Amino acid sequence: MNRVCVFTGSNPGRVPAYREAAVRLGTTLAERGIELVYGGARVGLMGAVADATMAAGGVAVGVIPEGLVEKEVAHQGLDELYVVASMHERKALMASLSDAFIALPGGVGTFEETFEILTWSVLGIHDKPIGLLDVGGYWSQLVAFLEHSVREGFVHEKHAGMLLREDDPARLLDAFATYEPARVTKWIELEEA
Repeated sequence: MNRVCVFTGSNPGRVPAYREAAVRLGTTLAERGIELVYGGARVGLMGAVADATMAAGGVAVGVIPEGLVEKEVAHQGLDELYVVASMHERKALMASLSDAFIALPGGVGTFEETFEILTWSVLGIHDKPIGLLDVGGYWSQLVAFLEHSVREGFVHEKHAGMLLREDDPARLLDAFATYEPARVTKWIELEEA
């Protein structure tokens, strides 16, 4: 695992623990020689994880749409910054540059990125590990909703299990090292007419 993509908020969140987790994750990535790929902003938890990675001697690679560069949120101190035309291009490039994915706390953009990359895994487009860094139980209600979706027959249990969850960056990276993607040969049952 050479590069990990981190999805997270452009806001810092309400409690200091979110920023502390972003710093811990960035530091852990650098200590393990794993490069950070992320959304390229200098603000919020995005900026915190990038700054921590670089402060610990690691490499930070950003991918940001032109429209956000123009709003002056692009992090100009990164090792590498890709400027792309759209959010679609951003996500595709981040995915192609990365060997695994971690979602820190964030808003609807973080949710959307995480679910899109999970969907790609379910569809067999990639077999890279995906994890939630569950700071203070931030992701617990989402996990409960996924469990509800499994019970209701909309999500296969093995697909829900593709989303790893830990509250410590080191343990989450360790779980990535032993990750085996789910293989479900028949996940949609069609009713016969």
